[in-house]
Amino acid sequence: MACFIQGVYLLELDRQENRTNQTALAPNWWIPFKYKLAESLIDERDGSIFGAIFEWDRSAALTDFVLVRPSGAPKAVLAFRGTLLKSPTIRRDIQDDLRFLAWESLKESVRFSTGLKAVRSISDKYGSSKICIAGHSLGAGFAVQVGRALAEDGIYVEAHLFNPPSVSVHSNLKSLGEKAGDIWKRFKDKLPSTAATTPGLQQWVPHLYVNNSDYICYNYTNADGAEKLKADKENAKSTNTPCVAAKLYVLSKAKQKFIEAHGLKQWWSDDLELQMAINNSKLISLQLKSLYNLPPTE
Repeated sequence: MACFIQGVYLLELDRQENRTNQTALAPNWWIPFKYKLAESLIDERDGSIFGAIFEWDRSAALTDFVLVRPSGAPKAVLAFRGTLLKSPTIRRDIQDDLRFLAWESLKESVRFSTGLKAVRSISDKYGSSKICIAGHSLGAGFAVQVGRALAEDGIYVEAHLFNPPSVSVHSNLKSLGEKAGDIWKRFKDKLPSTAATTPGLQQWVPHLYVNNSDYICYNYTNADGAEKLKADKENAKSTNTPCVAAKLYVLSKAKQKFIEAHGLKQWWSDDLELQMAINNSKLISLQLKSLYNLPPTE
């Protein structure tokens, strides 16, 4: 998945450098996996490529005597790149970075609506269980919000999020009201409940990959307090509402420079050692909890 995202970065750099099909660097990042470029996602504001759809290339696979698609390999992948600090793209990339920093939402960006439309298209074509979304940095922010929008409609797709952004003014303001919110919740829990529950509502469980030296995504490793976790689990048992969770993988190394800790290439390194960390964090709860209080879909 990280290699597909690297391919998207290079699609845009190939465009900026006017590289031809013979000199383009991007295809080297998906062809070895027997995938092909199906569509590039274009930002209508500046013409830049911010995402791409890759599909399993059966003919290329057969040429190399790969008779069946490997188990678990998706039929299609939608990948989002992150910020490129190059003059043709920096303005719009930073604009979306600031949008997330201020509001922790990217729904007003044209990239969100374009990405959501694209993933709905491949979901209709292949089925949600056979596709996957992935993103790095700002691209991970788009991927998580596109995935969440699909989950709200009862469509669950596999998601791989590398160095997802976790720092925003909006989330900091949210935390200021947590104590008051907890007090109100304790009071409300004592009242008779009239809300309808949705037994068996499936969870959307994204895969998050974070480096503990990366200050952009380190907040994902802040666990909820033990007491609150216990209370949430008890509440889940009593209301048939699943606990909020994600598969969180942490790369723990000696202190690294930010450019290394936030980089994409660390995720395909030969000496990569990941550890499965907490599957319930404060930030994950804030971002995903609303999904599990939705009315049942028809």
